[in-house]
Amino acid sequence: MNTQSRLPWLTITRGDSPLILSMPHTGVDIPRDIEYGLASPWLARKDADWWINLLYDFAPTMGATVIRTGISRTVIDCNRDPSGVSLYPGQATTELCPTTTFDGEPLYRPGFEPQGAELTMRRTTFFDPYHAAIAAAIARLRSKHNKLVLYDCHSIRSQIPRLFEGTLPNFNIGTNNGATCSPALTAAIEAACDETGFTRVTNGRFRGGYTTRHYGRPTEGVHAVQMELACRGYMREPFSAAQGEWPTPYDEQVAGPMRTVLTHVLKACIRFAA
Repeated sequence: MNTQSRLPWLTITRGDSPLILSMPHTGVDIPRDIEYGLASPWLARKDADWWINLLYDFAPTMGATVIRTGISRTVIDCNRDPSGVSLYPGQATTELCPTTTFDGEPLYRPGFEPQGAELTMRRTTFFDPYHAAIAAAIARLRSKHNKLVLYDCHSIRSQIPRLFEGTLPNFNIGTNNGATCSPALTAAIEAACDETGFTRVTNGRFRGGYTTRHYGRPTEGVHAVQMELACRGYMREPFSAAQGEWPTPYDEQVAGPMRTVLTHVLKACIRFAA
């Protein structure tokens, strides 16, 4: 296992097991020239997948390769289709370079919304290198294994009325309705989740983003799955995500039960691929 990257915002921890973890939304870094045009630096970081990198920090000990960007999703969302095609037609979502929060709050001061050359620059600077790292990891591990699992790590607040009704289950497994991985892998992950007191749904509101859909090619030995966690499962989630109240600090004791389940989930992924 070793960690390397020529880009300061991109962390690549290389392992040799047939498992890749991608973390496109854990970053909070925003270049100064972009932050200047924001309505609020806090709002620009509000929708990060808080503490996911800490929640899965055991993964390298299992031989997993972990690819993580430190750049905020407000700068560019590495889990959106760069063509601009919506992943969820007819439902509220955010763009490749978001202009609002999940709650619909404007991210930019009037006149500073990214467009044209700015969008192109962000894609070539951040989006393309991040996905080049994923593609390189897949190629490297496919030379060692007949099949592998790409596991896309996410989390979101449990209640966001603009995006979904009610309260989200603890575990939200996405395989684009079975297109991105073998049914056997889905069943193994479901079983690991269902042995606990946590709630679970497969291909509910979140069926997998760009990463899962783009790389998931089961017939070619690449099985991709997205795991969207409701934040209340591993952190103290307040009723209102107001400034000063959100995010709450990472607490290992609170996160412990979910970390245990996630350990079983990743072991199931490795067993499936091996």
